[in-house]
Amino acid sequence: MAIQSGVKTLRKAGGVCLDLLFPRRCPVCHAPAPPGEDMCPECRERLPLIRTARCRICGKPVRNGEDICQDCGTTPHLFTQGMGVFLYDETMRETMSFFKYKGRREYGEALGTELFRAAGSRLLDWGVRAVLPVPIHASRRRERGYNQSEILAARVAELAGLPLLRKVLLRTGKTPPLKNLNPIERRDALARAMALCGPAPRVPVLLIDDIYTTGATIDAAAGLLGSCGTPEVYFLTVCIGGGFMVQY
Repeated sequence: MAIQSGVKTLRKAGGVCLDLLFPRRCPVCHAPAPPGEDMCPECRERLPLIRTARCRICGKPVRNGEDICQDCGTTPHLFTQGMGVFLYDETMRETMSFFKYKGRREYGEALGTELFRAAGSRLLDWGVRAVLPVPIHASRRRERGYNQSEILAARVAELAGLPLLRKVLLRTGKTPPLKNLNPIERRDALARAMALCGPAPRVPVLLIDDIYTTGATIDAAAGLLGSCGTPEVYFLTVCIGGGFMVQY
């Protein structure tokens, strides 16, 4: 932890020269990135950016002419709107696995940059005024050494010039296996495991998480914030998981 913090400080001072000594690793191929870059240019081209029509609520891919996906048509959401930037395909599965479970916390800066690159204009359209990371349980944070969503959120907030509110949402409990629950049961279980540890912002906010699947986690956070006075809750995620339209 201390070494990584020191390297980050030196990197700001030394720039490209330090990249030669402590090269950033590309989050796609995991090899050292070119000096001054956080990702190989050719690997950036491999990222599965969603270029098709999107659901106007959650941002999942839909057929041309469709307004919302089947998931959003059958499950009411508590967030206002959002989107995942990349499809959760095999490339992103590996990238996110290294980021979350193999200690590659530095991938968060590159992925956060890509989030802002793809969705920065949305933040203006949405009128968000603060950025919040989706929390993880303290035991999971101790195990990993960091909250991956917080690293992503910090980078997006920095690039957008918005405040990062780390101490608003708190994960108070662990949830049962969510794959065995329906969407409403998932949201209820997550809502019981989440709490506020600070005042809810009274401005539109942006939630940042790594992967969107059913939306239960975002809904739980949005419902809690909304019930305490936050007027609008939007979200951005690196990846968006499989819905009825997308099979992985």
